[in-house]
Amino acid sequence: MAKLLSCVLGPRLYKIYRERETERAASSVPETATAVPAPSASSWDTYYQPRALEKHADSILALASVFWSISYYSSPFAIFYLYRKGYLSLSKVVPFSHYAGTLLLLLAGVACLRGIGRWTNPQYRQFITILEATHRNQSVENKRQLANYNFDFRSWPVDFHWEEPSSRKGSRGGPSRRGVALLRPEPLHRGTADTFLNRVKKLPCQITSPLHGRTCLQSGSHTCNDFAPPSTLSALLCFLLLQVICCEGNAGFYEVGCVSTPLEAGYSVLGWNHPGFAGSTGVPFPQNEANAMDVVVQFAIHRLGFQPQDIVIYAWSIGGFTATWAAMSYPDISAVILDASFDDLVPLALKVMPDSWRVLVTRTVRQHLNLNNSEQLCRFQGPVLLIRRTKDEIITTTVPEDIMSNRGNDLLLKLLQFRYPRVMVEEGLRAVRQWLEASSQLEEASVYSRWEVEEDWCLSVLRSYQAEHGPDFPWSVGEDMSADGRRQLALFLARKHLHNFDATHCTPLPAEHFQMPWHL
Repeated sequence: MAKLLSCVLGPRLYKIYRERETERAASSVPETATAVPAPSASSWDTYYQPRALEKHADSILALASVFWSISYYSSPFAIFYLYRKGYLSLSKVVPFSHYAGTLLLLLAGVACLRGIGRWTNPQYRQFITILEATHRNQSVENKRQLANYNFDFRSWPVDFHWEEPSSRKGSRGGPSRRGVALLRPEPLHRGTADTFLNRVKKLPCQITSPLHGRTCLQSGSHTCNDFAPPSTLSALLCFLLLQVICCEGNAGFYEVGCVSTPLEAGYSVLGWNHPGFAGSTGVPFPQNEANAMDVVVQFAIHRLGFQPQDIVIYAWSIGGFTATWAAMSYPDISAVILDASFDDLVPLALKVMPDSWRVLVTRTVRQHLNLNNSEQLCRFQGPVLLIRRTKDEIITTTVPEDIMSNRGNDLLLKLLQFRYPRVMVEEGLRAVRQWLEASSQLEEASVYSRWEVEEDWCLSVLRSYQAEHGPDFPWSVGEDMSADGRRQLALFLARKHLHNFDATHCTPLPAEHFQMPWHL
């Protein structure tokens, strides 16, 4: 009976990585409380094949989930309509509650039928046995066996809890010494006081919100309590924006993924894949992803034993937001590598939405989806490398062939203008823009040689300034320099901070293109 209940409440199973002989003998393997024999190294993967009962029950529950999402987001309008028609009286609400209760009981029965279908499937029983054993004992062997299954990641055993650092004396590592900062509301900018007039302006959007007060969201093992959700209108627009902008050739959103890979020099690379920006509610909350990244860095520091200065963060695409947040929040991190990332989400959002929606899109992004990568990156003092994909079809605002519309250019320019404001004046800015227009190595070299950049001289100037004034940015180097000197220095710095990769947005980055950022 306990196993049947586990099958009813268990996660959805997608793939199995198993050797063929092991697969044939799966039904004859006895179930134990701690471990199940693992497949050998020569394994293959196959999609999990549910039995008919589980398959049909899953389809019904998935359809019910879709209807619930539609009902949830349309509820403000539905309630308004029912109120106008007089259907919200007690005499009509009570029968409706009976229908709703009956529907919930039917769905619970369908879930039980799905559990029975899983219970009759030897593959799922073996999987749930391994999962339960890993929850009880997170040994290396149990985790290795659990890694043979691809399932709903929310059910993966918690490796590290965000409160662990706060329970240790003298914990180290950035702003989270007392635990992760939970979903704090952003402070108002100067001149944006919450006056009565502003409240009146916000009223139409706030009326459409079906929830007021607080909600509880969960990102992995990180529970976030104090957050006021955006209005339904804004949430729908956010979802639409993310669906259009971040599909990147994939049908839908993905969970946050992170790997920690030791380098030869003793560094640890935290690889931030495509952050899904879609939690259990389906509404994107960037601060949720920042909190998840905070837990990842804390895990690397407190569980894996890396010092912040031994950590390098690599991020691809929209993962640049969480990477730049971590760099801003953990200033001792060694370096940051941003691959196919952008400076700000607003231009990309405006690209895919109707021009008549410009004000609404800008307001929604700024309030609920403010992926301000450049602003966060400029608050990091360490080495940075940007990888620009010359055929990127996602983060360009016109067409992939128009390389100057790649928002990676704007990310580079904003970073250099903040760090070297005296160099990135008119002459330096114009020279860097000419260099960014180059779409091949030959064109890059042509621009570089046209201005006769002397790299040894540029290095000596930068090192002399650093020795005299220290490493903290912004620097005033170039203040008393000739226009030709500023052009040389600007091109030298641009070439050190940005590398081109002749590929589209989703092409995997080859190992030879991965390199550590430049530093003096």
